[in-house]
Amino acid sequence: MLKGKLMKQYKLKVIFMSIRKQFYEKKPVCKVTFKLTKDIASLANRVNLAGDFNNWDKEGIPMKKLKNGEFSVSVDLQKGREYQFRYLIDGCSWLNETEADKLVPNEFQSDNSVVIV
Repeated sequence: MLKGKLMKQYKLKVIFMSIRKQFYEKKPVCKVTFKLTKDIASLANRVNLAGDFNNWDKEGIPMKKLKNGEFSVSVDLQKGREYQFRYLIDGCSWLNETEADKLVPNEFQSDNSVVIV
């Protein structure tokens, strides 16, 4: 199971991810790019981004695997809001963003990542 592999391999290692926000001066949206490094991506066949912006649809926002081995996706989100999200790896393991603006508890006794735009 991927979750077990992730836990063993990264137990003492920081997992690097990133969120980049691009604000538009005259638009009510912010382009947010979510990225997982190849350290995580090398263990995954597919990664999906799920959150309250897509009703937590597990298949709704597939992340693209880049030539350098990273996974990335950009989403336009309405400015002035907070959005909860998580990464779903291979349809079975949820992962939070290490560079999220904050974490909030969810009903599954874990946390959701939050991006504020």
